[in-house]
Amino acid sequence: MRIRPAAPGDLPALQDIERAAGAPFRDLGMPEIADDEPPALDTLERCRRAGRCWVAADGRDRPAGYLIAEPVDGALHVEQVSVHPRAARRGVGRALLAHAAGRAREEGLTALTLTTFAEVPWNAPYYARLGFRTLSEPELTPGLRRIRAEEAAHGLDRWPRVCMRVEVPHTGETIARLSE
Repeated sequence: MRIRPAAPGDLPALQDIERAAGAPFRDLGMPEIADDEPPALDTLERCRRAGRCWVAADGRDRPAGYLIAEPVDGALHVEQVSVHPRAARRGVGRALLAHAAGRAREEGLTALTLTTFAEVPWNAPYYARLGFRTLSEPELTPGLRRIRAEEAAHGLDRWPRVCMRVEVPHTGETIARLSE
């Protein structure tokens, strides 16, 4: 698996990955999440042009997963990380997050943050195993509060959600659990 910047021709495949990665939510009684539309092509293109969209490419250089992120309050906030089910449980998501952590460090950002479903096994419990910790309400930065308000307006608060954070080392060290 090779992590690289997304290319313009990758963007429709990223939408396909998002749809496929969303399907398992149906089995958890979350059909609205399974049926949610992936990011629009213009949104993905904006992230790509900003240098904030990376893909995990397979041996044929086809995307198997992707991650989009943006700086928020001194951290690199992971907007979305999705892996196609056929590439699941192979370290693709972990590799994308480790790449994002490296980029955050290069940009002088102190952490990775994300918001996720608290009770979905491949969401908050997975990130906790990688070293992310759940933030308490007083720890939320203004940017994270804004993101959570947008999510609530989109109806995502029907299920418990949390904000999580993992510190990015200042040196060339990797985040231990992300690179294992």
